[in-house]
Amino acid sequence: MSAGLFDSPPVPGSSAAAAAEETIDYRSLSGTAIAAAVLALLSPLVFLGWSFAAVPLVSIVLAMVAWSDVRRRPETVAGQPLAISSLVFAAVTLVAGLGYLGFVYATELPEGYSRLNYAMLQPLPGDPPTAVPDSAREMNGQDVLLKGYIYPGSRQQGITEFLLCRDQGDCCFGGQPKITDRVLVRLADRRGIDFTQGLVKIAGRFRVEPAGSIDVGGGVLYHLDDAFTR
Repeated sequence: MSAGLFDSPPVPGSSAAAAAEETIDYRSLSGTAIAAAVLALLSPLVFLGWSFAAVPLVSIVLAMVAWSDVRRRPETVAGQPLAISSLVFAAVTLVAGLGYLGFVYATELPEGYSRLNYAMLQPLPGDPPTAVPDSAREMNGQDVLLKGYIYPGSRQQGITEFLLCRDQGDCCFGGQPKITDRVLVRLADRRGIDFTQGLVKIAGRFRVEPAGSIDVGGGVLYHLDDAFTR
């Protein structure tokens, strides 16, 4: 076939050279760098809680692995800018998130109050499931701060009395929390609070007093009186 008026004459071997050049220039994008970028985008989850710090940490590790891999095999693997940007973003987010959580932890405890957690309310190995351990008795009558989840009841708004339980799964999926995993809260403000599925912080006067049908399925052992949210 004859060449057109504006067609350039073919250069011998040009097609083969172009194909070879394309083959040489092609580099696959590092899958590790992609994974690091995805986790970096999820890194702000660290602001929600300490356990989420694993997200930016893993992103940082993957970004460093990807960066090293690209430097070791620059002819076949690409993605160094992606790895570096993921590393920087995840690191900055991790530092900022941990700083924020540290500030919240340091300021959430009211003056004169002590921290209480559900591990302190559990019976010792071999004791009955309704046994009150010494760690709980020692806190009896003290002002404490306890974190937990509101057990859902019939009211959704203006709740002044509720069970604060240890595990979100029990609350959200209708399970029955253990008697040592629930605390009866009575708020000082009679306007009450609205139901939420998130973690809540309750401060109040801790009291150990069995009430109701004291067995694994019902009743309570622990109370928080004159309580308020933090």
